This record gives sequence, structure tokens and C-alpha cells, in this order.
Amino acid sequence: MARSADQLAVVALDTVPARDPKVVGGKAAHLSRAHASGLPVLPGFVLVTPELAPASAPRGVEQIKRACAELGAPALVVRSSAVGEDSEGSSMAGRFTSVLNVRGWPALRDAVHRVLGSGGENSAVENAAGGNPAGANPAGREGAMAVLVQPMLKATVGGVVFGADPVAGRRDRIVVSAVAGGPEKLVDGSRQDMRYQLTRRGRLVGREPAKAPDARLLDRRRLRRLARLARRAERVGKAPQDLEFGFDSTDRLWLFQTRPITAMATAPARGARLLGPGPVAETFPAVLQPLEEDLWVEPMAHGLARALDIAGTVPRRVLRDCPAVLTVDGRAAADLRLLGTVGPPHPGLQFLNPAPGARRAAAAWRTGRLRTALPLLALDLMADVDRELAGLPAPSELLTGQLINALCWGRSALVALHALESLAGALLSEGRGSTATGEALALLSERRARDAPRPSDDVRLIAENPVLLALLPPSLTPGAGLPEVARLTAAPRGVGALPPREGLRLRSRWVQEMQARVVRECAARWGAAGYENALVRASSLRWPELLAALDGGGPPGGDPRKPRPWAPELPAAFRLSPRGEPVPERLGDADGGEPPGEGASGGFGKGVAWDGTGEPPPRAVLVVRSLDPALAPRLPGLAGLVAESGSALSHLAVLAREYRVPAAVGVPHAVERFPPGTELSVDGTTGTVTR
Repeated sequence: MARSADQLAVVALDTVPARDPKVVGGKAAHLSRAHASGLPVLPGFVLVTPELAPASAPRGVEQIKRACAELGAPALVVRSSAVGEDSEGSSMAGRFTSVLNVRGWPALRDAVHRVLGSGGENSAVENAAGGNPAGANPAGREGAMAVLVQPMLKATVGGVVFGADPVAGRRDRIVVSAVAGGPEKLVDGSRQDMRYQLTRRGRLVGREPAKAPDARLLDRRRLRRLARLARRAERVGKAPQDLEFGFDSTDRLWLFQTRPITAMATAPARGARLLGPGPVAETFPAVLQPLEEDLWVEPMAHGLARALDIAGTVPRRVLRDCPAVLTVDGRAAADLRLLGTVGPPHPGLQFLNPAPGARRAAAAWRTGRLRTALPLLALDLMADVDRELAGLPAPSELLTGQLINALCWGRSALVALHALESLAGALLSEGRGSTATGEALALLSERRARDAPRPSDDVRLIAENPVLLALLPPSLTPGAGLPEVARLTAAPRGVGALPPREGLRLRSRWVQEMQARVVRECAARWGAAGYENALVRASSLRWPELLAALDGGGPPGGDPRKPRPWAPELPAAFRLSPRGEPVPERLGDADGGEPPGEGASGGFGKGVAWDGTGEPPPRAVLVVRSLDPALAPRLPGLAGLVAESGSALSHLAVLAREYRVPAAVGVPHAVERFPPGTELSVDGTTGTVTR
């Protein structure tokens, strides 16, 4: 150590070179900048290697002893300050050694040796000590280790302050963890801390544990001082900081360490809406390409906006600015509050606000008369759609202008279909009426039992029985096959037997399929003209771009856009961050527990949780995130159905009623709460799911 000490340079913490992390490491540099900005930092010095030290820095054992004497402290603390430590990308918290209560030169020498040793075999000072005669650092500057030396302060209260809440991602909160004594008893886990949550101005808004014996460890005055320190450190560091602090016996506040918060959780944007896959995930269960979004999601949003306006549930201003349905990373999501899936955030204020009542009163006469006229309106619209689809020639026989007209008509027809479908679901009581999905399953089971399967069986069956499209989600890319049906589930009764809402829903699927075939025909013509990957090109276009491409005779030049990649399923409830990332939101009841779901079918069932993969166990209760139409063939014989998203009016929920399967939808975090093999009971009336 004597040889290495001769080569070490002393850099005082209050000098300009000490503010450079490439010289003294990240920890010391942050403290030096804080000291220069007037923050309460203890004096000290840094021991650095010859290759990093300033030319004017004093070196050697005598200089180190002189620096210790100038501190005038009976005991010292010796800490690491690596070049990459406490950076914006990595804190390296707890990775290197710190030695407390160091007294005398031999103890200091040993402490410095231990700190340097914690940096690894290639640390700069270990090389200077004799491992590398040239004094070079093979690891480079990023591997260099410096040693920070400061007086050892005996703190009465110490701890950690976060200038933002790193768990919730809230920058409007300051989190304080405190223990009796120094902060080292907190960071090493030897003492249970008191945790305080403060506003930016230091007002206490939360404390854990609330009734601990030392709940008053930090009074309001101290909390305000800590909040002020956090704000000042943030101004110096240009970002919320992670601080270590201590109060001495005279109640003076000291800053022991400051570094950027490196693991900040993503927070939702201010005023972000509460979104979730909700009932739209069953219509669009997969990632949608840009053209699919414009052809199908946008008309659905317009249709729902019309229905909400007629019902008077949402102000028109909100409907103009906030679409009820949108896409996030290509996956369809709905505004849960607009659709009424979750209640208002402040029910009391909603009760006092006269606008909703007045709006509903103005809409009451409309909905009252509409309830009587709606079945006839639905029949008229379905007849119009059937007539248009029946009179439309095959896409291959249409001229380019006729292809454009077909796509435009389809978009406007979908708006009307979705609007009436939503109103029918809200205003008409359909009881246990049949569903398009159930009709399709019954017909498919009967046809496959009667006819021998052939290679083109699915294409032929769909052409002969368009109701089978209810089993397949819309897609511009062909190739999805009809599901396997194990046994005859019911007797088909024909499309004419469907109630109005199911009939409208089926027509929406037919219009979507017509649009998909028209787009495929456009892509086929572009492919014949020499364009490669024509269908991929078409799917990546937006609606105005497709119209321009059809008018211009081909897709835009240049390399085609890449298809949207697969994206994970969206959380059951989330808000968007400023960068558009979904931030999950936990919906709990007033007691902090999990709220029940929504009963969707009546009845009561008990069984074993199953995720839908592999063979079902006896008495299977299917537990899924969203009600994918592909799950329809698995419903017969289930002991229960539990879904995180969806509503009692969704396809599979109605089908569950048809098959008399107890179903609960909108059950928060069901997949995590009820893993496969869990014994469950499902109340299809109340939506309660229990172990």
C-alpha cells in the first residue's frame, strides 16, 4: 500500500477538478457540484490515480495524511467513487465497498485498500500499486476507481430521499425513507424504515407504517427541509435525485450522496384517459395493420360516438376530442369510462353536476321512441346491407373506381351498423336469444359431421354459409382456418332467427370481409403490374394513401413499410405515458381489494382454472385476458368462463348464456390471480370469482 499511496493524488472536494467524474468518479463529482451550489455537503478529498490526476494535484503519503488532518475529524468514512458509478444509466448501488468509522493511518490505509479491491483486479490503483509497472489501466477510464474520504458524522436520523416516486413514476411526489441513526442502517437492511410520501412542497400525504412507535421520526419541519433539499438537488442535477441524508445532534441537515434516479417507472401523461381492450378485443384480437385500423376501427369509433350522443351519456365536446375506440401498438382499445365499463372517478361530483341529468333528460324522448322503432330500423339497415352485398360483383370484375366506391360504402355502412348495434345492446332485451357465433358453430358441426373434409373445405363452407365468418376475426391477410368443433352443439336455425343486435353484428363482419377481398384484389393487380409484396404494401397504407394509390395506378414508390410487429396484449386497464406507452392501472375497491367482475350469464359453477392451452382438465374454468372469438368452440362443457376484459354484451358472453356456462367478465387481473390448476367458483349472476 505504501508504494500505491506514493502514487495517489489528493483532489480536494471543493476544487474545480473534483467536479469532473472522469477524474474523481461519479459519486465524488456529484457531491463536489452540490457543494459548489451551496448544498450541505461535508468537506473531504478524493484519492485518484496518476493517469487521471490533474498535474497540480499533490501526491504521496504525507499529502494524504495532511489532508486527513485538515478535516479535523476523529473518524472518517472511506467510500468508492468509480468513474461509471452513480451515472444516469447505472447507479451501481451497493456494488463497491464503503468503510465507516475509520480511525488512524493504518486503518485508513487498510480501508483504501479494501475499497480499491472492490473495484476488481483491473482497477486503476491496483495497477498503480504494482500489478502494471507502467501504471496503465487496461480497463480504460470507465473502469477507474477513485476513493472518497470525508468525516464520519454521527447522525441521529438518516435515510434516503427520492425526488420523485420511482415506483409509481410520479414526479409530483417526494419519497423519504428514514431510520434512527445513519443512513447506512437503512441501505444495508438492518433497520426497518419509516416511509413518508410528500408533495413537492413537503406536505405529508402518506406514511408507512402509520402507527409505528417512531412514526414521528421526522416532524413536519424536517420533512419540509428534506423536500427543499430534494428540489435544490434536482436543479443542480437537472433531474430528480436519489439522496442520502442525515441530521446531526444539532439538528443540522447534511447531504451524504446525490445521484440521478436510474430506475424511474413510466408514468401516465397528465389527464390521460383510462383505456383497456374491453369489449373491442373480441372483435379485433390481433395486431392490426394501418389500413385495417382505418377500414374497421375508425368506423367503429364513429358509430359508437353516434350511439353515445343519441343516448345522451357523453357530451358532444368529449366525443369530438376523445374517440371511444383507438389502437395502441396496433391493438384495439376502448375508452373504459366513455363506454361505461368503469364508473366516474368522482361519483360525488358527478351527482352534484346537473349537466349529465339535463343531457339525459333531453335524450330521454329520443331513446324512448327509439326503443320501439329500433327493431324495424335494424331490419331496414340489414336489408340494405344484404341488398348491396348481393348486388356487388366479384372484386375481380370491378373497375378501379368501383373498387374505391365499394370501400367507401363499406366504411359508411360500418358506422351505421356499429351505431345501431350499440343502441340495440343498450335498449333491447334479447334474453337468451341465439348468437351469430353459436349459429356458426352449430352449422359447422353439422356440416362436418355430414360431409367428408376436403383440402378446400373451409373456403367452400364459408362461400356457401357466410355466417361462418362470425368464427374468424377480420383480416386483410387470408389464411385463417375455421376452428375444430368436437361435437354437435346445437341445431342451426338460420340467420333470420338471430335477434337484431346479433344480425347487425354479423353484417358488420360481412362488410369487413367484402372490404378485405377488395383490398386483396387491388394488391393482386399491383402484383401483376410488377410490384413486389403488394398485399404487404397495401396493408401498410393509411386510408388516404390507399385512395391516392388507386387513383395513381400503384402504391407509393420506394421500399415498402415493414408490417407492424407483434405486440403483447394490452393490460385490462391502463393509461398512456407521454411517449404513448401503456401504463397499467390497478382498479381496486374502497378497501384496497379486488372488485368483482360483471355477471354475464347467470348460474353458478365450480371447477379448475384453465388457460385454454392443451387438453382441458375435468370441470375446466376457462380464464383468459380477452374474449377471443377463437375460444368459441371451447365453451360447450365448461364449468365456467372468466375474462379480464369484455362485457355482458360481448360475443362470447352471449354465447356463454346460450350454452348455459356461468361467466364473469371484467374481472381485474384474473390471469395473475387464478393460475392454471386453481380451484375456482364462478357466480355468473354477480360476477364474483373466488378460490
